[in-house]
Amino acid sequence: MSTKLPISAFIISQNEEDRILKAINSLKSWVDEVIVVDSGSTDKTVEVAENAGAKVIYNKWNGYGEQKRFAEDQCQNTWLLNIDADEEITPALAIEIKNLFQPVPQHDIFKVHIVDVFPHEKTAKPWAYGYWQYRLYNREKGRFSTSSVHDTVRPNEGAVTSKLKGKVDHRSQRSIQFAVEKLNRYSDMQVRDMISRGRQVSKFRLLSEFPISFLKSYILRRGFLYGLWGVVDAHNYAYSRFIRLAKFYQYQLIEKAKRSNR
Repeated sequence: MSTKLPISAFIISQNEEDRILKAINSLKSWVDEVIVVDSGSTDKTVEVAENAGAKVIYNKWNGYGEQKRFAEDQCQNTWLLNIDADEEITPALAIEIKNLFQPVPQHDIFKVHIVDVFPHEKTAKPWAYGYWQYRLYNREKGRFSTSSVHDTVRPNEGAVTSKLKGKVDHRSQRSIQFAVEKLNRYSDMQVRDMISRGRQVSKFRLLSEFPISFLKSYILRRGFLYGLWGVVDAHNYAYSRFIRLAKFYQYQLIEKAKRSNR
């Protein structure tokens, strides 16, 4: 008799050969299946995932939300668990999820706490900053939105939600170089999303975004507990928040110039 839970876990990926193995290994011994939807990796991501026991399916990239909705459709179970290729289910969270299925969960959708793990760390510090997202859910009670930027599970009306105590380790940074390259790509997507939604940005916001974001990271997110690394990370965070507004402001200036030249 199988001891695995009736859960389909899914991961979206592109060029994640150095990180995806931890993600798959944190799942494969206790979930029914692990689905990896790859958008065209040029490294060994597909090979690593298949060797680890995951089922790999190719799908052209159309944004975060659409990619995760496609992944949902490849899963055979009613209960779904999503993590990213740079995330890992901690042992405590795995035990907590197993206990939910005794025999079945009493709620429809569960939030998990996703916490930062830096490149020089093995696991998250007790004070690590984290955020909450719905990741374990009954597919009949909710699914991912179609947003190209915001990949969030949207509960159906009447769905009963809850929080889990265990954490997900999130290794979002391979290095500072990688972080800068990622924020440049991601900020481009954010700007396109802002344009499509008709957003406006005030000049005050452009001036205040960097210092406010730095203080948010260093003080409110407890970056000061990391010593000098907290200063480095706070600068990186503040720049990531500023650059998307700077790019959007640049777009506004260009559009204004086009109108004046007509």
